[in-house]
Amino acid sequence: MIETWLQPLPHGITLSCRAAGERGRPVLLFLHGFPEAAFVWDELLEHFAQPANGGYRCVAPNLRGYEKSSAPTDVAAYRAKHLVQDIAALIAIESPQAPLACLIAHDWGGAVAWNLANQMPQLSARLAIINSPHPGTFLRELKTNPKQQAASAYMNFLIRPDAEQLLAEDDYRRLWAFFLGMGAGQDGVGWLTDEVKARYRTVWDQGLTGGCNYYRASPLRPPRAEDPAVRAIELPHEMLTISLPTLVLWGMGDTALPPELIEGLDAYIPRLTLETVADATHWIVHEQPQRVISSLQRFLQT
Repeated sequence: MIETWLQPLPHGITLSCRAAGERGRPVLLFLHGFPEAAFVWDELLEHFAQPANGGYRCVAPNLRGYEKSSAPTDVAAYRAKHLVQDIAALIAIESPQAPLACLIAHDWGGAVAWNLANQMPQLSARLAIINSPHPGTFLRELKTNPKQQAASAYMNFLIRPDAEQLLAEDDYRRLWAFFLGMGAGQDGVGWLTDEVKARYRTVWDQGLTGGCNYYRASPLRPPRAEDPAVRAIELPHEMLTISLPTLVLWGMGDTALPPELIEGLDAYIPRLTLETVADATHWIVHEQPQRVISSLQRFLQT
């Protein structure tokens, strides 16, 4: 059974949350990406809350700007330090006596998780990342690899001042194409069913500006002639290292985040477990939830 509620945080942000499992149990925290929402984790929440599968307290917030969570209007409010502050505050509420058993994240949720794991490793015992680029390899590829620059060109669309209006046109035509262009529904049906579409419409109807603001606030995007700033960015190695035992699970058919992004991860993550899935795309959580569950189950037991 999934429970939902609005969780106020001490710094004035409220996160709408979904959860399964008893309070007081070891906590798994799940962070979603763009243009998704916390509901994408429901099958995993219910699985890991079962006593036979660990009996965890499983919590998935909607990140700031999504669904019913607070959506500040200032683009600067979506910089990494504020997103990390939200999740650190939620951890203090959900797991006050112990670190998380694991922080699990996909896409933009992963960007938050990488930062939190680097800055506050004491808040979680483990980290699991699903198709979300490590900032060190992502910056490297954005600077030097035309393939990655082309694959990430959509980011420069999402920072346009009219991006959310364009995304909402024609019953979210461009957002459905965003899914379909990265592998959803390749067999004619796939995971993007009418029921799943209805759930996404319910989230998107509440606003798309928050999700777009993640891209507007981030300096990591393909360089443009009028905006070459990414080429000048240098991140100190100490801002990129992850001391936690870390699982990286990667769908190799991800057209936005090609496999080059997982090359050289061991330079930043000494305790790395890397698993690749040849027949999965960026949407592996939707496509193969049981495959994701089995990888996480093994990782949690090691």
